[in-house]
Amino acid sequence: MTRSTTPGARRTGSESRARRRGGETARAGGSRTAQQYDPLGAMGSRPMAIGLGAAGVLWAIVASVFDRDVTGSPTLSALTVLLVAASGAVVVTASSPFRAPFPRWAFVAHVVLLGLASVTSTAAQWGPDSSAMNDFMALLTATGIVMVAPYRPWGDLAIGGLVLAVVDAVAAGAVNAVFPLEVPVVVAAFLAAAPTLILTGASVAFAWTFAGLAERVQIRAGSYSVARADRDGIAESVQRDRSTILIRDVAPFFAELRTRDEITDADRSRASAIADGIRRAMVADADRTWFEYAVVAEGGSAATVDDPDGLIATLDADQRTVVRTFLRAALRASTVDPAGFRVRVRRVEGRRIGIDLDVAVADSDVGIHRTFDPYFAVLRVTFPDLDVSVRPSALALRFSYDQH
Repeated sequence: MTRSTTPGARRTGSESRARRRGGETARAGGSRTAQQYDPLGAMGSRPMAIGLGAAGVLWAIVASVFDRDVTGSPTLSALTVLLVAASGAVVVTASSPFRAPFPRWAFVAHVVLLGLASVTSTAAQWGPDSSAMNDFMALLTATGIVMVAPYRPWGDLAIGGLVLAVVDAVAAGAVNAVFPLEVPVVVAAFLAAAPTLILTGASVAFAWTFAGLAERVQIRAGSYSVARADRDGIAESVQRDRSTILIRDVAPFFAELRTRDEITDADRSRASAIADGIRRAMVADADRTWFEYAVVAEGGSAATVDDPDGLIATLDADQRTVVRTFLRAALRASTVDPAGFRVRVRRVEGRRIGIDLDVAVADSDVGIHRTFDPYFAVLRVTFPDLDVSVRPSALALRFSYDQH
């Protein structure tokens, strides 16, 4: 492995800093989402969100065209369908793993569009309500919260669901007040809000429970610490390097000496060269970062790591785990050339560290996406500014983080 370095670089204290930052991350996890804790799981649940969105639009069209209580306004019915479709498009777009994490503005837009659709749906069929089956927005606002449950924290889900439930209740109450049914206005309003309240409660329970369990698992994992795993891996790598030197150089040399009657100047020179090689290896080992050991351990001896100041040691436990996972996947891929694996770490501004990672991949851009898309999803959640450039035979990643 080729490495760019500067004399006197020090790695002291990095493990304790990693443990401390890991604890801070865990304590700050109350506002994190299922997508942030489990990006691959959220990626797997995205088809459900797409399916619910498509089904909602189809149902809105069918109910508006074939199941109308009154003549109403076809224009407002069409507007309702467009608003439902727009809310679904927002969720489908924002839930993409390459735009993670799901932003708050997208959630707000989703809720606002569904609320407006509920109002226009009521206005489009203003009149005596002879069938509850055509009041499709009461259920669509409910499934609208379920769609985003993996992507927003429980507090946002609760507020958004309550807002939509109030809109449904007011709309149904207004219709019942003007065109009375056999039930009181309050009962009609509650029945309209009930589906949204029920599914909002379920979504909130999911988000709350998932985040709580994930945080406890993270804290327990942090007690073992990635730093300890690093030490184990480093120790194994050092032992392997020492064994290689002993088998390749030292043992044959001693075996030759045993067969001779006297030691020559050439033997002394060779012994000195072997000793110098061992010293150089020990100095290189002392100056390596966990990342460089990981590169070598995964078969990247021909890779290039340009990190003269050892800045990559400032990654916290979560970030280190994600980077290590991608590193392992990349260097173990049959299409990746380790000699074309290049990493550059530098300080971009203040305490912000930037990482540029280039990989030579003997595959098409479609093949690269097929192999690495799940890892991109995880990296995107951990490093929101991740920039991925994929082209035939090449992959480039650019991301940064704040040094703590």
